[in-house]
Amino acid sequence: MRVFSGGVVVKTRSGMSGIIAVLGLLTATVGGTVIGAGPAVAATCAGTGSDFNGDGLVDNVVTDPQATVNGVPQAGLVRVLYAGGKGVSEISQATPGMGVAPERGDQFGSAIAWTDFNGDGCTDLAIGSPNEDTGGDGSDVRDAGFLHIIYGSMSGIGTGSTIESYTQAAFTPGANNEAGDRFAYALQAGTADSGQPYLVVGVPGEGVVVDGVNHVNAGAVVYMQGTSRVTVTQNSEGVPGVVEDGDQFGAALAGTNRYFAVGEPGETIGTDAVAAGGVAVFNHTLSAGMPTPLLGVDQAAVGEPLTGVAESGDRFGAALSMTGYRPSSQTYNSDALLAIGTPGESIGTVPGAGGVTVLRIEPSGKYTEIKAFDAGTANVEGDPAAGDFFGQRVAITNTDTSVVTTTSTVRLAVGVPGRDVDGVRDAGAIHVFNPLDADIGTADKILKRGSGVLPGAPNARDFTGVALRSGTSVLYVGIPYSKDSATTKGVLYTMPWTDIDGTTQVGTKTFQPGVGGLSDIGTAFATVG
Repeated sequence: MRVFSGGVVVKTRSGMSGIIAVLGLLTATVGGTVIGAGPAVAATCAGTGSDFNGDGLVDNVVTDPQATVNGVPQAGLVRVLYAGGKGVSEISQATPGMGVAPERGDQFGSAIAWTDFNGDGCTDLAIGSPNEDTGGDGSDVRDAGFLHIIYGSMSGIGTGSTIESYTQAAFTPGANNEAGDRFAYALQAGTADSGQPYLVVGVPGEGVVVDGVNHVNAGAVVYMQGTSRVTVTQNSEGVPGVVEDGDQFGAALAGTNRYFAVGEPGETIGTDAVAAGGVAVFNHTLSAGMPTPLLGVDQAAVGEPLTGVAESGDRFGAALSMTGYRPSSQTYNSDALLAIGTPGESIGTVPGAGGVTVLRIEPSGKYTEIKAFDAGTANVEGDPAAGDFFGQRVAITNTDTSVVTTTSTVRLAVGVPGRDVDGVRDAGAIHVFNPLDADIGTADKILKRGSGVLPGAPNARDFTGVALRSGTSVLYVGIPYSKDSATTKGVLYTMPWTDIDGTTQVGTKTFQPGVGGLSDIGTAFATVG
């Protein structure tokens, strides 16, 4: 969709709309709300987490970036499923006030993140459209990308909400809209330990100029905390790594209230390990608006090497997930656990079998490798196979952050979308671990469709495990490419971690188009989770 280059399209509840140029500004005022301002006194809402209507219940967000909207293929659709049986909101670029229209291939909803940006107690939703074409000087800028921030309220989120729609130039001081940047390809949001909301926006296609040379697809992130916004690349002061073509810095993101991690799966290690991959970790402490770089890791790290060898195509950092960690010496979650997927890792002579690394991050920047494992690790169920892509997605959670972290509180789900199941090619599976166990295989489980807590039947090219998200008490499993006759438009399963452990039988919940109040629209429902 062609929009004003460097503009932000705004729609408020009063119905006022307009185009406001904010290039070079740090804040904008919309309907009385300062974008990115510090927390305000909650007047009406009383929610936490993903509570978009402020009723104190956790709502669910499900995306389908390939959905047809108003007859337009792959325009993209996001649904908010309100807890307590309070209905569903459907959000697309056809929603009034979005400022753009659905177009083929925009893939609205390719990335989502949420937090309370304006401090009113209702959760707000950030949605990425990385394939959106923006306009400038009368020509389309293809795949420049677009970001929407939609504000929750007591009446919910979607139609009637305050909506802010940004190009990269509008959102970021000094930035330009450029073809192939894919602004908002990845998103991470939350509340920093400062009490301010934060948002990290991945721009893996960004070209980075160093000494007059433009490094194509080197990548960047845009970091916002409070009123501060800054672009961060591997050329920023203190950030580990060297800017190179194809690094894709910002292709994956994860975070907690104290830290965030940036994946760079295209990173070349040494001179010949192309796309071996790497990860940079920051904390939220700002210096001149810049978050503090803490460390960089890869499989050829100097001084404190990780298990494994950096090899071409490993794509270490293609998937990230982070959760809080409370050591016995502290009364709060001072540390973090970071799960890193390496889906292209060869195991022995088996190409693309994949692997996962779990690190503990400390405030000083010190890190410890907790585990590095794969399907060939001793006592782990199953065997590595070519094209399994173990670690294509990872989801780690601390199920009780109020106590000292132990093996009983931490769970990790690993997506294995290329795994053959019961002779069915690429049916896919999810491998669940207690990652703090001394022996990673002690309590591991493979979840496959048709057995245990995961409904349905395995079908060829279901790619189960391609979409995972973890809540404190629930694991979300999306199967957007389901071939099961009952769920051909995609399906989302939510299952309690205690059911997976076998200590409860609460039951798995199923969400799919055409059932339970959801419209019968969908192409790849639950792509993100």
